[in-house]
Amino acid sequence: MKRYGLTLTGALAAVTLALTAIFGILITPPDVTQKEYARFLYLHPPMAWVAYLAFGVAALSSILYLWPRTRRAYFDHLALAAVESGVLFTGLVLVTGSMWAEPVWGTYWVWDARLTATALMFVMFLGYLALRRMGGTTEQIARRAAIVALISSINVPLVHFSVLWWNTLHQGPSVLTPGLSSQGVHGAMAWTMLLSFVAFTSLFVWMVGRRIRLEQLRSGVGNDALNDAIAARLAEGDVVEVSA
Repeated sequence: MKRYGLTLTGALAAVTLALTAIFGILITPPDVTQKEYARFLYLHPPMAWVAYLAFGVAALSSILYLWPRTRRAYFDHLALAAVESGVLFTGLVLVTGSMWAEPVWGTYWVWDARLTATALMFVMFLGYLALRRMGGTTEQIARRAAIVALISSINVPLVHFSVLWWNTLHQGPSVLTPGLSSQGVHGAMAWTMLLSFVAFTSLFVWMVGRRIRLEQLRSGVGNDALNDAIAARLAEGDVVEVSA
């Protein structure tokens, strides 16, 4: 993504996040059953969606890197950036879920199928990040990481469909249902929830774009402008020396 596109995405994320906070706190009414705790609806599900999206992007990027015809360093950088963001949002999903569960369920944690599968997914992708710090050439690290990303991503559909496959304490999906219908979310709450999905998705795109740029700079990719500037300054020095 070009720099101006990344800037626009960051601006969109900032504006929509601010609007989500305003609508979620000041405008939408409390739920009849969950009271004020229903406002976690504007944080928890969109964060879970971003985690799914991040690990899906990482899996696709890993496939493209492992396939010889499409192997490029960019896909390895994209997978790394997506996993880092996915791990962050998965951690936030676990935290916000526990904050909601304590007043509603009466406990911060139960070994529910959804919760257990999410924690396992979190640990597996933490292992992905740890694996990248092991020794080896750049290509060896990228290959190993791509394989681990593909194996770990198998857990993503398990997390999502766990509430449908087993009788769990965790409620069913709020938006990503088999029929793509919202369950009990209507009116201002539905629009605010939709806005939160746009906000966190924009934030994810901005974070990944910035992280890819950082990784390219670290690995020496995309430094053409800097190299040209250095060469120009060296050429100026040669001209001054010859003149002297």
